[in-house]
Amino acid sequence: MNRKSPIFRALVALVCGSALVLACRPNETVERQTKDAALKAQVKAKLASDVGPQTVTAIEVNVTNGVATLAGSVRGDEEKRKAEAAARSVEGIAGVNNNLQVNAVEAAPSPTPGMATTPVTPAPTP
Repeated sequence: MNRKSPIFRALVALVCGSALVLACRPNETVERQTKDAALKAQVKAKLASDVGPQTVTAIEVNVTNGVATLAGSVRGDEEKRKAEAAARSVEGIAGVNNNLQVNAVEAAPSPTPGMATTPVTPAPTP
């Protein structure tokens, strides 16, 4: 068994090394990755022009194999729909996964008529 041990170890190392190399290979070719990067830039530009400049930092865009994924926060359902429509309008986008979350913006309660709007300070104690 001692003679086979180095051969067995080398064979195991070769199999593990091959599996590691194959597992780390990207799913996309370099050409596809380049196209997706260009599509991402086009989607970001379209979002900025159609929805608003705040989308540049508020909406994250990822493109894989021509499918755009939108993530982040928007101010309302209308903005969410506009962002998806803008992404779909970019030539070369095959589909859109809209993972945008609508922020629930709560309005500050308005003061009740007749109530003081300035804080009342307690009288000093002797």
